[in-house]
Amino acid sequence: MIPADLSHAVVRAVRRAVEDGELAGDVPERVVVERTRPGGAGEYASPVALQVAKSARREPREVARVLAGRLLADESGIESVEITGPGFLNFTLAPVSAAALVRQIRARGDRYGYAPGADLRGSVVRPAVRRIEESQGIAGAPAPRVAPVARRDGDVVAAYGADAAAWAMLCVPARETPSFTPGLLVQDESSEFFRVRYAHARARALRTNAAGLGFRAEPGDAADGRALLRVLAEYPLVLEAAAHHQAPERLTRHLVAVADALLDFQHLVLPQGDEKPSAAHRARLALAEAAGTVLAGGLALLGMDAPDFL
Repeated sequence: MIPADLSHAVVRAVRRAVEDGELAGDVPERVVVERTRPGGAGEYASPVALQVAKSARREPREVARVLAGRLLADESGIESVEITGPGFLNFTLAPVSAAALVRQIRARGDRYGYAPGADLRGSVVRPAVRRIEESQGIAGAPAPRVAPVARRDGDVVAAYGADAAAWAMLCVPARETPSFTPGLLVQDESSEFFRVRYAHARARALRTNAAGLGFRAEPGDAADGRALLRVLAEYPLVLEAAAHHQAPERLTRHLVAVADALLDFQHLVLPQGDEKPSAAHRARLALAEAAGTVLAGGLALLGMDAPDFL
C-alpha cells in the first residue's frame, strides 16, 4: 500500500462498518490523512473518527477502535494502527514494493498522484491551487485569499525570471507575503528552486547515459533507494493535502524532498568502472526515471517547466 491508498482504505473501512451495522451515520466521500508530525505516533494520522463520531452518535475513541480493527483485518498494506488523543488514528504502513510503485508511476506518467476521477501573485497562486484541486477531482471551492507581493520588491518577474518568481510566491502560504532574495538566481544546490529543476535534468541525463551503456530501465527491487521510494510513494497524499488545504507550498516542499532524495541516489544508478549493467542498475534507473516523472508533474501543476538541461 502506498500512502495515497490509505485515505481510500479508511473510507472503505467506514463504509463497511456502516453496512454491517457496527456504525451508523454518514460515510464521508474522502478523509484527511497526513504525515504524522515530529514526536507523533506512527507514520500517518487521520481525524476520521472525530469526523464520523458526530453522525454515528458514538464517542470518537469508540469509532476509532471499530475502524482500527477493520483496517488491520482487511488491509494487508497496514502494519499497525494506534489510537491517540481523543480518537486520532495513527498508521504505520508495510514497506512499499519499489517495482510496483515504479510501474504505477510509469503507467500514470505526469498524472501520477491525481485522484481517480488578478494581482501578480494571485495570477500565480490561484491557478496553481486550481490545478492541484482539479488533480484531486475538487471543483468550485472558493479561491484562497492571497497576500500580494510587497511594493518594495518591485518587478520580481523582471528581476528573477517568471519561474523563479513563481516559486517564491508559491513556497509560502497564500496569506503570507512572499520573500524574494538573490538566492533565487543562484545556479547551485544551495537553492531549492535550482535543486528541483536540476534533479529533473539529472533524471533525464541518467536515462541518456544508460542508453549509451546499452541498458534501459526495468522496474525491480531497489532496496538502496528506500528514501527516494518513500517520498515518491507519498506524492499522491501530498497532492491530496495540498488540494484540501489550498496549499501549494506543501507541493513545493515535497518536490524539494524528492529532488534531494534523487540527487543523493543518482550516484548508484550507472555502473562504475568496468562494472557491467545488471538488474540492480536497471531497477535503480527505473526508480530515478519515476522521480523525474514526479518532478515534471509537480512543476507542471505549479505552472513551471521541467528542463531537460541546466
